[in-house]
Amino acid sequence: MRRVTFDLDVLRSFVTGMELGSFAKAADRLGRSTSAVSAQLKKLEEQAATPIFRKSGRGLALTEAGETLLGYARRLLELNDEAAAAIHDVELEGWVRLGLQEDFGEAVLPEVLGRFARAHPKVKIEARIARSHELAERIMSGSLDIALAWHSGETLPYSQHVADVQMRWIGPAKRIETSLRDGEPLPLVALEAPCLLRTVATETLDRAGLPWRMAFSSPSLGGIWAAVAAGLGLTIRTDIGLPASVSAMTPEIAGLPALPKMALLLHRRDAEPEPVAARLGEILLEAARQALPETTRTKDAGLRAVA
Repeated sequence: MRRVTFDLDVLRSFVTGMELGSFAKAADRLGRSTSAVSAQLKKLEEQAATPIFRKSGRGLALTEAGETLLGYARRLLELNDEAAAAIHDVELEGWVRLGLQEDFGEAVLPEVLGRFARAHPKVKIEARIARSHELAERIMSGSLDIALAWHSGETLPYSQHVADVQMRWIGPAKRIETSLRDGEPLPLVALEAPCLLRTVATETLDRAGLPWRMAFSSPSLGGIWAAVAAGLGLTIRTDIGLPASVSAMTPEIAGLPALPKMALLLHRRDAEPEPVAARLGEILLEAARQALPETTRTKDAGLRAVA
């Protein structure tokens, strides 16, 4: 087997294009021309010695080899960036206050803390898991430096849009009967009010003319997962951070109304964060994008730029 050494610049164009859903956007972000990025992708496919893209309708999608390469490319770039940060920012010291919405506690936090601690062992991190509206309030009051949260209606001055993520009806992994019979109110499981997703669920059902009842309410996301897994009712979240005990449902099959998308934002306390907060924000943004569902991170329409 021939030895292959992948070009990290090429891998960065590949990963950036997939995460943005467009290689034209990747070219703009990386300061390259679209033709230069197209040339890089051709070089990458030559190095891989196997197709990494396939035809999908009028656009392109990843082959199985392409999906595999994308995963390794992310890991290689993370290690490269971690090494660069450790060398150049070795003197970073102090502390930084981080906030995360509950959905990202297990899906993002361990990776973020691990990467940051390895590169900057002298920095102390204070992390808080809370609901989106509380995180926004803490950013505004100055008690958090950076936070990853769903858009809860507040307008913050230094927020970055990460993605629009599809909301999903969530039921038990084991298909327990949850009273979806005609004429019976749909049992709902939700966080205690005020809760953005609770409101979306009830308003969506009201608009569809479907009766509902609040079957279970909890102050924590863990309680929601337990109730749904036990078959007490349905809830709405996204595909991010779902435990194995629950699963997303197809609205058409279950006879449920379609749900909207929800904006994911990265809030910063300051327009120009301190170096410690800025570096943590970069790692948090990378980890958040990787935690997104594949359909959110990679869109066939965006891949037509390399056709």
